Formats: sequence, C-alpha cells, structure tokens
Amino acid sequence: MMEFQVENIKCGGCANGIRKQLEAMDEVETVTVDVEAGCVRLSLAPNIKPEGSVREKIAQTLLKMGYPESGTVEGLKAAGAKAKSFVSCAVGKMSD
Repeated sequence: MMEFQVENIKCGGCANGIRKQLEAMDEVETVTVDVEAGCVRLSLAPNIKPEGSVREKIAQTLLKMGYPESGTVEGLKAAGAKAKSFVSCAVGKMSD
C-alpha cells in the first residue's frame, strides 16, 4: 500500500478522475481517494515493488493532473496545479 497526501482534491469528480488515471497505469492495481483528508491510497500490481522510481512516477502523474503532494509546489506552480485540478475535476465529473 502506498499513500500520498495531495492538494486540491475538492469533490467526488476529483476523486473519480484520480482513480481512473492511476488505475490505468500498469503498476497500479487499486486506488482509493479520501476527499476530506486529501489522501490517495493505492496498491501496486503483484509484481511491482514500491521503489523510488514507481513512487516518483505516480507523484508526477498526480502533479500533471493538478494534485501535487502536499508542500511540494509553491507560488506560480501551485496556482498552475490548482488550475489543472479544476480541469481534472470536470473530466472526472463527466465520466462519473
């Protein structure tokens, strides 16, 4: 089990978008998102080890969607991440 504390999760649309994007990755088996806590928990596929490269790939995927790990982006990057999260949220709501 891996856990990421992330920023910008606002609703079920955000959670749905995160789940769909991460579950599409070969390394990831299941994803749960706790909207209230801003927490993403996932289990990896049986043959995948939770090494730094896998963790970094998942963190980068979350960042690209607008959900950076808590405390990792500031200033304009934080504003950009927040804007991306609105788009990811809308896509998550449409595919619900």
